Amino acid sequence: MQTPLSTFSRPMTRRQLLVRCSNGFGAVALTSLMTDPAYGSLVTTGANPQGGGLHHPAKAKNVIFLYQNGGPSQLDTFDPKPRVQKEHGQPISMTIPPLQFVPLGSSPKVLASPFRFTRFGQCGQQVSEIFPLLGTCVDDMCFIKSMTAQFAEHANANLFLHTCFNQQGRPSLGSWVNYGLGSESKDLPGYVVLKGSYIPAGGPDNFGNGFLPAIYQGSVFRDTVAPVPNLEPPAGNAQLQQGRRDLLKVLDQSVLGRLGNDDRVEAAISNYELAFRMQGAIPDLLDIRNETAATKKLYGIDEAATNDYGRQCLMARRLVERGVRFVEVGPQQCQGANRWDQHDRIKEGHTANGQCSDRPISGLIKDLKSRGLLETTLIVCAGEFGRTPCQQSATQGRDHNPYGYTIWMAGGGVKGGTSYGATDEYGFRAVENRVEMFDLHATILHLLGIDHKRLTYRFGGRDMRLTDVHGEVVQGVLA
Repeated sequence: MQTPLSTFSRPMTRRQLLVRCSNGFGAVALTSLMTDPAYGSLVTTGANPQGGGLHHPAKAKNVIFLYQNGGPSQLDTFDPKPRVQKEHGQPISMTIPPLQFVPLGSSPKVLASPFRFTRFGQCGQQVSEIFPLLGTCVDDMCFIKSMTAQFAEHANANLFLHTCFNQQGRPSLGSWVNYGLGSESKDLPGYVVLKGSYIPAGGPDNFGNGFLPAIYQGSVFRDTVAPVPNLEPPAGNAQLQQGRRDLLKVLDQSVLGRLGNDDRVEAAISNYELAFRMQGAIPDLLDIRNETAATKKLYGIDEAATNDYGRQCLMARRLVERGVRFVEVGPQQCQGANRWDQHDRIKEGHTANGQCSDRPISGLIKDLKSRGLLETTLIVCAGEFGRTPCQQSATQGRDHNPYGYTIWMAGGGVKGGTSYGATDEYGFRAVENRVEMFDLHATILHLLGIDHKRLTYRFGGRDMRLTDVHGEVVQGVLA
């Protein structure tokens, strides 16, 4: 039986139309919102906050990881020791633990710091003369002076710093964050690595997805001028380019039809789509002409010593502004310095590294703060280990030291103007409030609203997590 036409053609007042359609308008709006991968304000009680749900309210939305490759010396940056200065040149009065190069059982000579220290800020934090500008930011910084690692060799230690595991094949911290929270940006990756000119020991696995689906791996930007190769659209009109995308989609879907679900193929499809959207997003990201002269000066852009690292730090700010969840700023390459790895001539090497990083890092903190972004952006500045208080060579250098060193954090829910933990009188071992790498990673996830014990991924017959079966949130650094 057909419905009478009059049923559909009966006139309706404007008020009746709005009443009958009001729920539909809300459903349309909800559908649009649910297509957005970012749900950073939601709290969920699920075992996996995948897609943006949180285990608890977050203090930070984004992370900028300033990776200090090579192992900065805590004794020459933020943790001066009077005993080291007093006993310079004397055999060290303690049993030396296993090191990378200093022979076990030896009594190497104490090496005083060649740098002067000054107290800064209301907190009175002592800062080396290699960081005169960073010293003005200490009231926004939280120093962990009892950080420890488990490895004294660069490749193992780098992988441990990034993945909480010393071998290749495990997901990096950035990948776990990307998996747990998703991306706030539709047109840029959720996890970006600004690698500079150097891939650290341990290789690309420092930024890898490991056993997580491939879409969560870090997207490595080569530099800040042309970070992505072949970004320009192909020659021809838009219709031709659309035809090529449609063909790729058909071919990829046919592969999936034969193989079934394969995260590598699905990641490739997602990357094609993301690459297409990045063609519009990247040129705007790279165009810093709209940045003021004062902002460029703040980062040291167009100055010889600071231009490259300054551009990376500025790009980190621009990326988090656009919703990139996790940004790693790679190691700076400074003339006259082998990263922070000064086995000899530590004065020359640390001076050079300070000259090229002091202004950009302090500029990043001040810029984020002035824009109201520091409250929701967690900055983590860390190397894979520290350095020894004793002299390794006749040319005044220090060996690797994983037993106690200093890192710092700022913004994103940490307690500014504070120090947590301590090393012994030589600055060799953590003796107060010792912090393990698992604790650091658990704390970063906590600040992002994630319980590190509940963020899991089923692999190899068990629920894997970033911190494995270890780690506790460092409550003493939380605001």
